Amino acid sequence: MDHPRTAVLGLGPMGHPIAANLVAAAPDSVVVWNRTPARADDLVAAGARRAETLAHAAAPVILSVLPDVAQLRERLDAETRAAWGAAGARLVIMSTTGPDTVRSLADELAADGISVVDAPMSGGIAGADAGTLSIMIGGAEADVTAVRPVLEIIGGAVEHLGPLGSGAVAKLCNQIVVGGTLAALGEALALARRSGLDAEQVVELLGSGLARSEVLSQKKQKLLSREYSSGGSTINQVKDLRYATAAADRAALPARLLPVLLEQFTEAVEQGHGDEDHAAIQELYLDPES
Repeated sequence: MDHPRTAVLGLGPMGHPIAANLVAAAPDSVVVWNRTPARADDLVAAGARRAETLAHAAAPVILSVLPDVAQLRERLDAETRAAWGAAGARLVIMSTTGPDTVRSLADELAADGISVVDAPMSGGIAGADAGTLSIMIGGAEADVTAVRPVLEIIGGAVEHLGPLGSGAVAKLCNQIVVGGTLAALGEALALARRSGLDAEQVVELLGSGLARSEVLSQKKQKLLSREYSSGGSTINQVKDLRYATAAADRAALPARLLPVLLEQFTEAVEQGHGDEDHAAIQELYLDPES
């Protein structure tokens, strides 16, 4: 199958494996850009083209895998907008962000002939590596149809949920569940440890019963070893929960769990765990010296 020429912006823990899967499927059709160019060296060796600037990353489909829309917007100068518009770009926001944020960006870029689709993802680094991400899409039907062949390369479940912003809301729902599960696991394992139980045995039992989850499967080693490199960061979890809180307020939802989660993850950031994997939430319950 022919795939549209695609640019990937941001080659971090999620963006790099996404780009690698696209290169494996269609090496001559992929352009990559990253603030640190060396992150693209292996992708270029496999057939991708390196874009020196965002303007040089003009393509019919552009995937933004930057942490949020702000990091993209600050780089969208007139040259870039003109180049993307000339390419008939459909910009796919894969970051976790708020629905109002993507709608505002779409309004700004419409005059340049650039369409926007929001398609945040879930599945973690494991899902990005395997090409089995859950991708939640919002946008106009024609735009979604145009970008779907690309998203189906990197996703296992690719669902169009409605107009622009719908994907963002779905991802915020996802982040409530992820944050809530991590907080529950941190508290449960702290109880196990303080009660003299073997945490590894408890984790195995949780994973064999009703408490099993993808979050537990992917994060159990981090929880057991208290080693929090890579993965989704705690500070990004705070960002996501703030967006979720705004969405809940807009929907007049009497949220009960969200305020607690936002307080807990914010506290973890204040304790110095912001750049660590969000499994570091369990450190709120543990003695730092143990």
